[in-house]
Amino acid sequence: MARDRKPFRHRSRLVAASVAALAIGGTALAEIPASAASKPKGHDVSSHQKNVNWQSAKSKGARFVYVKATESTTYRNPYFSQQYNGARNAGLIRGAYHFALPNKSSGKAQAAHFVRNGGAWRGDGWTLPPALDIEYNPYDKKHKCYGLSKTKMVSWIKAFSDEVKRLTGRRPVIYTTTHWWNTCTGSSRAFAGNHALWIARYDSASAGTLPAGWSFWTLWQYDNSGSLPGDQNLFNGSTTQLRKFAKGS
Repeated sequence: MARDRKPFRHRSRLVAASVAALAIGGTALAEIPASAASKPKGHDVSSHQKNVNWQSAKSKGARFVYVKATESTTYRNPYFSQQYNGARNAGLIRGAYHFALPNKSSGKAQAAHFVRNGGAWRGDGWTLPPALDIEYNPYDKKHKCYGLSKTKMVSWIKAFSDEVKRLTGRRPVIYTTTHWWNTCTGSSRAFAGNHALWIARYDSASAGTLPAGWSFWTLWQYDNSGSLPGDQNLFNGSTTQLRKFAKGS
């Protein structure tokens, strides 16, 4: 998902992360994949999108959005309030996500920072579950898995999830790529039973092979640009099911 610090380009790490998973290249999809055209459309934003015109996004079909709140334990999105509250005021279901840097501090510490700075959850039908963005290290290409062993990575994610659950009452959605997950967690199946999957896969007519353990995706990020600000996403269900997912029922 989105980092907010230059010189790294927003979403650049998915090129490396997805090459092995994507069989085709070329330009990104300009339209919603035909196989999922009827599903609720959404997007995700960070400080790269600055002050978003939410009424415009809604008029273009947005039904939900994830907003970057935090990264590690030191960063907060300076546009978070405008984006998160603005989306709600425009009638969008919205949620917050955290960009994980597992080499910087514990999963528990990063979860606490996240929840304190936008990652809280309410069962009001308008608030998506907190989300963990976990993927290849964008700051150090030599340590793509942040220097953690597969076992330690699984433990880090578990610690993050447990603290989010303790503080909010919800397990976090996990955003990742199949390639990253199977590479850096050793194809762990420990989270599929109680964590919704947000899969990233571009230039494809489908979400493709999912990370180990998951049999279906809840959210699919299918492109990093399009009609909506930021990355383009779909929810795997109806609008009614989307609201139920937000509410926790």
